Amino acid sequence: MKKRRLATLTAILVLVPLVAAAPGRPARAAGSGPGDAARSAESTLVRGVNLDTATIPELQARMERGSLSSFGLTLAYLRRIKAVDPRINAVLRTSPTALRQAAASDLRHRLGRTRGPLDGIPVLLKDNVNTRDMPTTAGSLALAGRPPATDADLVGKLRAAGAVILGKANLSEWANFRSAKPTSGWSAVGGQTNNPYVLDRNPCGSSSGSAAALAASLAQVAVGTETDGSIVCPAGMNGVVGLKPSLGVVSQSGVVPISAEQDTAGPMARNVTDTALTLSVLSGRDTVRAGGSPSLTDAAQRPGTLRGKRIGLWRLPSLGAEVDALMTRTAERLSAAGAEVVEVDMPYQERLAELEFPALLSEFHRDIDAYLATRGGPRDLAELIEFNRTHPGEQTCFAGQELFEQALAAPSTTDPEYRAMRAELTDLSRRSIDEVMAAHDLDAIASPANPPAWTTDCARGDDDVIPSSTPAAVAGYPSLSVPAGFVGELPVGLLLMAGDRQDAELLSLGAAVEHRLDAWRAPGYLPSTSASGTSH
Repeated sequence: MKKRRLATLTAILVLVPLVAAAPGRPARAAGSGPGDAARSAESTLVRGVNLDTATIPELQARMERGSLSSFGLTLAYLRRIKAVDPRINAVLRTSPTALRQAAASDLRHRLGRTRGPLDGIPVLLKDNVNTRDMPTTAGSLALAGRPPATDADLVGKLRAAGAVILGKANLSEWANFRSAKPTSGWSAVGGQTNNPYVLDRNPCGSSSGSAAALAASLAQVAVGTETDGSIVCPAGMNGVVGLKPSLGVVSQSGVVPISAEQDTAGPMARNVTDTALTLSVLSGRDTVRAGGSPSLTDAAQRPGTLRGKRIGLWRLPSLGAEVDALMTRTAERLSAAGAEVVEVDMPYQERLAELEFPALLSEFHRDIDAYLATRGGPRDLAELIEFNRTHPGEQTCFAGQELFEQALAAPSTTDPEYRAMRAELTDLSRRSIDEVMAAHDLDAIASPANPPAWTTDCARGDDDVIPSSTPAAVAGYPSLSVPAGFVGELPVGLLLMAGDRQDAELLSLGAAVEHRLDAWRAPGYLPSTSASGTSH
């Protein structure tokens, strides 16, 4: 029996390079014409499964029954990347071992030795997450040489869980912490990522490739990272789900940093179920807190009810009248489902805005120096600044590196003035959430995650004053973006935030909100604003 199983696995592994599409050429079935091959590669249907809407539990059930294989699922995503990604430019590279990883998962499924909910599920990683077998660049030519020596801790957890590491997603270079006027979704390594809904619109940063790839169904789930807004804004602007976990729930080890005080990787998906299951693997545990907290698996598969839930609505009318009208409709729908929605305002926000950026400058200098010392290329921030000055490829969209220069001159993190800033930031950000939730007896606070996507313009840069992410980002509390609806053809997310380590509770509530709003729809890949039907 063992010889037969070994022979089966060997046959699968030998077959892998034969069926995988050659670089730049979508795989073609025998006897089919070029048009048939293109339509097949762009299809979201795989053996009766719609990739746009299928959840991980549905995929796992099919793999257990034998009606779907991880190999077939992974191959379908690789073919879609070849066929669809040229329009949106979200995927930097695919793993040369992806199909071998999938074949190994299929053998585990046949032997009854699966490793959990992500076994055989294709995952894209933002390209600031270390992988030992693929380059990790943070979008910069300075890191485009040899891969890191080791995987990030979270990648080790994904591999141990049997996930298929499908490839690396483009991002805003250095996670949007380089220029004073950056263009989100652009990197010197990957170029510009486009919003799949309207292609001349921006995907938001900095987990832009992760979100755009999910919107286009180029992977089942993805990993993004956030310091302030870089998971939840791209999720909202690309019509998908993104969770910024509580600080410390997911390891920071092996992730290109901005600030250890705020950085976290987090899961992104087309639905809350897959987001919760991915967090259970990234965190290495099924519960975020002990005691009576719901497990992440429960949050994923048994969403809570809205009846009796109290949700505070922080409107943020500065994001525009159409977004505000969408928030009104959202509140009405949640109320009709039994939730109590009360309008709130968030205190201390002006002070947080004054303090956050100076603190991040000091933290970035400390943390990027430590990271660069582990890689080939520039050894510290000063050498990185010089690299950008002398490499024209780093200046093709924007030339500025003002944030790098300011960080180089910023006070050390041992400076008493810096320490006082970070202490005040932590205190005020936590109070801004804790006090509002206590005063109104809330289960969560909701706000718009993003405005409608702006037109991408290297000369102008971003138009992205989006304050909703800041309280949870600075406090280290969880926040979750779920699709709320559209302004014209452009998605807008609803951002939910809650108290420290309430990740499972937030996901459970988010699943109920997602079910009630039912706002997801596939992107149209419209070429421009004139085709979008909106004046924004």
